[in-house]
Amino acid sequence: MHILVTGGAGFIGRHVVAGLFARDHAVRVLDSFRPDVHQGARPIDGAEVFSGDVRDRAVLDRALDGIDAVIHLAAKVGLGVDIGDLPDYAATNDLGTAELLAAMARKGVGRLTLASSMVVYGEGEAQCPEHGAVRPAPRRAEAMAAGAFEPTCPHCGRTLGTTLVGETTAFDPRNAYATSKVAQEFYASNWARVTGGSVAAMRYHNVYGPGMPKDTPYAGVAAIFLSALRRGEAPSVFEDGGQRRDFVHVRDVAAATILACERHTTGVRAFNVGSGTPRTVGDMAVALARAVDGPVPVVTGRFRLGDVRHITADSSRLVAELGWRPAVAFDDGMVEMSRAVG
Repeated sequence: MHILVTGGAGFIGRHVVAGLFARDHAVRVLDSFRPDVHQGARPIDGAEVFSGDVRDRAVLDRALDGIDAVIHLAAKVGLGVDIGDLPDYAATNDLGTAELLAAMARKGVGRLTLASSMVVYGEGEAQCPEHGAVRPAPRRAEAMAAGAFEPTCPHCGRTLGTTLVGETTAFDPRNAYATSKVAQEFYASNWARVTGGSVAAMRYHNVYGPGMPKDTPYAGVAAIFLSALRRGEAPSVFEDGGQRRDFVHVRDVAAATILACERHTTGVRAFNVGSGTPRTVGDMAVALARAVDGPVPVVTGRFRLGDVRHITADSSRLVAELGWRPAVAFDDGMVEMSRAVG
């Protein structure tokens, strides 16, 4: 196939492009090379590259010429620095996706693989010993300041147990990025309903690995920890370090994305993309510190409103329907990332 990858010069995008070439696809990249995301524009060997904004209709029409399928990765990521980031998330992610979908309709391109995120679930679902499966109540700043980080039952206030989150879990976006990802999924569903196109919405969990952005306000937690360790500093772990996540290696994410592009051809379907093995943020900090023989992480008790406490994936749908399985073990991935540069 001839595939357009938006955001193909980014962290996940470069791994997707490499994987597409390995499977003999022709690849075109559209990327804005935003300076707050890209630390210099590096070449992408073998790909036809369009430098431009996904909101530019003229650029989109040229980039979509002769394309069979689109992998849409271009987005402003992270939780946001402050409320002033809201317009940029809406303009970049919401409007950008809407313009892309409109251009795909104009050009007759009917297959979309969309980079969504586990953040659409918020805190997901949890188990109360009295009320069973419940949606966790929003965490309150005063409780977190007192060191009470665990979500509580909205009915009785008890501490909740964690569960794996499946794709049928209701949306509960709790920050600007999450809301923009929900919007992207809805826009894509609207497009598919009208055009008859297919959408695979890939709900990535916590992606890490070589090439991860660093030293920006939107860097992932693994990159932030590693940057501190390379400066000889102890990683600063928020809350008590007990936040549960599903850390999944970027090559596994790229492989899942490519399989979805190749194999999902009808209707709209969401797929969680996670390793299947929950870890804590503290686990990751310790693993990276051990890998570089660095200082022991420091648990700070600091917190950010809008962060979720626990979110871990049930990726069985992806395994059953697309034949994907993660290949990179957590400890091996941490060692590899600790040795990677940039």
